[in-house]
Amino acid sequence: MKKRTIQIGEEQLQKAVTGAGLSPEITGRLWTELSTATESEPRFEAAHVGYYFGSLLVIGAMGWFMTSGWDSFQGWQLFAIAAAYAAIFVVVGARLWNRPMFRIPAGLLVTMAVCMVPLAVYGLERQFHLWPSTDPGSYTRFHPYINASWVLMEVATVVAAIVALRFFPFPFLTAPAAYALWYMSMDATALIFKRNWTWQEMCKISVAFGLAMLIVSYLLDRRTTLDFSFWGYLFGLLTFTGGLSLLDSGNQLAKIGYCLIHLAMIAVALVIQRKVFLIFGGLGVFCYLGNEAYGYFRDSVAFPFVLSFLGIALIVVAMQFKKHEAALQQWAAAQFGVRAQRLP
Repeated sequence: MKKRTIQIGEEQLQKAVTGAGLSPEITGRLWTELSTATESEPRFEAAHVGYYFGSLLVIGAMGWFMTSGWDSFQGWQLFAIAAAYAAIFVVVGARLWNRPMFRIPAGLLVTMAVCMVPLAVYGLERQFHLWPSTDPGSYTRFHPYINASWVLMEVATVVAAIVALRFFPFPFLTAPAAYALWYMSMDATALIFKRNWTWQEMCKISVAFGLAMLIVSYLLDRRTTLDFSFWGYLFGLLTFTGGLSLLDSGNQLAKIGYCLIHLAMIAVALVIQRKVFLIFGGLGVFCYLGNEAYGYFRDSVAFPFVLSFLGIALIVVAMQFKKHEAALQQWAAAQFGVRAQRLP
């Protein structure tokens, strides 16, 4: 049976409790318990958007957006900076963790601490020249380039995320672990086979890793109270569909296969009740149709009309899906024995 989410206020709860013949005195305690629980659940509201955006700024500043100016620091200085950041984040996060109203910023602070681990390990490796392979150069190369010498940094990040989850069960902590594992799938294989991968090979590795992550996420799905599988599904689909999209063989049968795989994702979304599959499946089908339309009509005045037709057709299909969504979900639940539960 499908669960519905409704929003009620304290006054509505008071009326419902009275109408059910229960003591009005329990309303206050019940409302406090419900509001405390919902405060720790991520929602699309100003405060929560601010929490996540702020944390991503810090993570980006100490990772993706670092400049070559940081190369002037010695290894021990990089380690000290990253360790200081991580220690402050963990201490403050731990103090906030037991306050339900601030459970989300607390978890994000701990996540930020985990994201400092690659820089800390890099600092130690640079200080003592402990590279698994050759010297990879600047830390700014960590995110854009595959290199066997990044492996220890990625392993340490995954271990740190697992340890953090032991003490702070916060689902977003699985995001840096999944991210590091994705990198590791390419860097570790480069270390094992002692070679650099071609673009096509990197895409294939990404597809294989994404599929493995999706399988693991499915096996862990709904086995815990908190939703720890969401980020595994998200990164798994990013790497799987990203690899497929960039793996362009020019073969028409391969393109049809690409479309069929993404159509299958839409069906999977109904079976396991995960809308993230619906989003990626729909995007994949749209990319296929758009690419085919461009290939056949790129020099024709009809091209804008063809794209318009495709857009309208997708809207109509989406409307029909919305109209019959409940029935389709119930059918899938009956056929495949899964709970019809609405999840991201």
